[in-house]
Amino acid sequence: MKFFVLCHGLLQLSQLLVSGYLKSSISTIERRYGLSSQTSGLLASFNEVGNTLLIVFVSYFGSRVHRPRLIGCGAILVSLAGFLMALPHFITGPYEYDQSVASVFSNTTDLCQPEVPGSQGNLSQGSCTPRAAQENHEVLLVMFLAQALLGIGGVPIQPFGISYIDDFASERNSPLYLGILFSVTVIGPGVAFLLGSAMLRFYVDMDKVSRDKVQLSPRDPRWVGAWWLGFLVAATLVALAALPYFFFPREMPKEVGLFGNGPAPAAAPPWQLLGDAAGVALVSQQEEPPLPNGEIPVDFPLVLLRNLRHPVYLLVVLAQVNLSAMVAGLATFMGKFLERQFSLTASLANMIIGAVNIPGAMVGIVVGGAIMKRFQMSLRQCSAMCVLGMFLCLLLAFPLLFLGCPTQKVAGITYTQSSELGHQAWGCNLQCNCPEKAYNPICGSDAIEYISPCSAGCRAVNINVDNNSVLVKLHQVQLHLGGRAGGFGQTRELRHRLLFLPFVVLSCLAGILASTSHTPSFMLILRSIQPEDKSFAVGIQFMLLRVLAWMPGPVLYGSAIDTTCILWEKKCARKAACRYYDNNLFRQRYLGLQFFFEVGAFLCFVAVYGILRRQEREARNPAETKGDPEKEKLAGNSIQSPESKV
Repeated sequence: MKFFVLCHGLLQLSQLLVSGYLKSSISTIERRYGLSSQTSGLLASFNEVGNTLLIVFVSYFGSRVHRPRLIGCGAILVSLAGFLMALPHFITGPYEYDQSVASVFSNTTDLCQPEVPGSQGNLSQGSCTPRAAQENHEVLLVMFLAQALLGIGGVPIQPFGISYIDDFASERNSPLYLGILFSVTVIGPGVAFLLGSAMLRFYVDMDKVSRDKVQLSPRDPRWVGAWWLGFLVAATLVALAALPYFFFPREMPKEVGLFGNGPAPAAAPPWQLLGDAAGVALVSQQEEPPLPNGEIPVDFPLVLLRNLRHPVYLLVVLAQVNLSAMVAGLATFMGKFLERQFSLTASLANMIIGAVNIPGAMVGIVVGGAIMKRFQMSLRQCSAMCVLGMFLCLLLAFPLLFLGCPTQKVAGITYTQSSELGHQAWGCNLQCNCPEKAYNPICGSDAIEYISPCSAGCRAVNINVDNNSVLVKLHQVQLHLGGRAGGFGQTRELRHRLLFLPFVVLSCLAGILASTSHTPSFMLILRSIQPEDKSFAVGIQFMLLRVLAWMPGPVLYGSAIDTTCILWEKKCARKAACRYYDNNLFRQRYLGLQFFFEVGAFLCFVAVYGILRRQEREARNPAETKGDPEKEKLAGNSIQSPESKV
């Protein structure tokens, strides 16, 4: 059994690397294949489709199949999904980007050629042939197929592993094993973001182009990291972790605990401190006897209606839907937000998320469970704790709406001609016939950013081979390749850093406070409904979370982000990836959605507190409910008194 727990912990970690790695590289994939945020959000949530369709059937047949082998088969599908996610890199050509500034290894100076109409300079054509248009559809088809397989393959891994452990582990050791597994579940996404941070430091075509020919650095806005490499690493780990499952028996001898096989201790088990999924397994295994083979409960509609009409259950689930939708959007696009708002590299943004934000959420979950255990809270006190945690979270989240850098001044896009400059900084490019696809941002000492040297009217380039730098000149304005060199670039970066630190601190603290409501809210569900309905009610809860939060959440966030784009890349006469966002709108709509969901969760918890407080008052004064059918019915729905200990 201990070896099975070890194998299952490694498998769950590897599975989370595959599913979480996509979120860490989503902005890079957008840039590489010209995807909008709405499309990438749909891609990120697509694995929930297969998972949602099959989870009910898998849970029902859990005790009727060879669980270890089915876990192994699911893991093989997850591994296949990981390899499929990396496949587009190998079936498409090399990454093409604007090279209109000459290489430091050549003396080409064709930045502006007015004598050649429509001069393209060194711009990589990426011509829109029928094959090129079909290639983009193939990439999307492969990725969506991979996400569907990832969802299907992940269905049996967690529930079968939990039930297998709970069936054959000793009663004393089972909570410990489940606590270990779900600590891995919490840590896994953080490891995925750290893996993304490491992989995106390498150039995307490291296997196709020699390093000395790559003219980009990770700080260049055109840089695309090796997004595919992490999928290969994670998929290989899943395949290796799947092998032992084909050798485990269908049934294992019941484990004898280290101190006998007596009843479990009265103290709260570790799963209460680490998450709800282990609690689901214990509830479903211990408190509801399995149905006979093939039997379907005849009172299914009545049970469903009874639970959905329970005010505490419904409100707590709605609160969790709000929080889950917020987490789904933040996990998918937080890296992109940090890149755009604070001019971070994709690698650094992922490192911050994996090393700060996700561990902070884990701390909040553990602290919430520990407080419950220490003070033996009643249901009303649990709801009060949720209200307090969300209120403090709102106080810390509100200033985030104002912490961010404004949109940079981009000539001809966010900044028009003005007498402040003394000359028309982009008027002299009229004879250059700059290509529309040109995208090689440079920054001038006049505090203006230009889409490319051609758009700034640059005609000459001075190459300093000694320090590997390129300097182009236009009248009295100096422009530095990459948009981050020179005095103006350094001043802007300093301003970014001054705002970035308080943003990270406040967002981490807000995440900790919001996470403290995780365990109390789950216990509100378990302790406020009929004992025989617990397993069913928890299943409905997770179904609603998937359908109402995890599936639409990333798409909603991605659509909101797309509305803030002010310059789109064009590929084959269609909008591709966004090149410039209105940073103020981006911040307000992205974090505004987060604040909206937090307010929704807060109001739901306030309503739960009000209901439980009224029930507690009525329980102390039963004469108030006597003779009132509605109050008697409401009081009867509460299986435990609001003041009873959890």
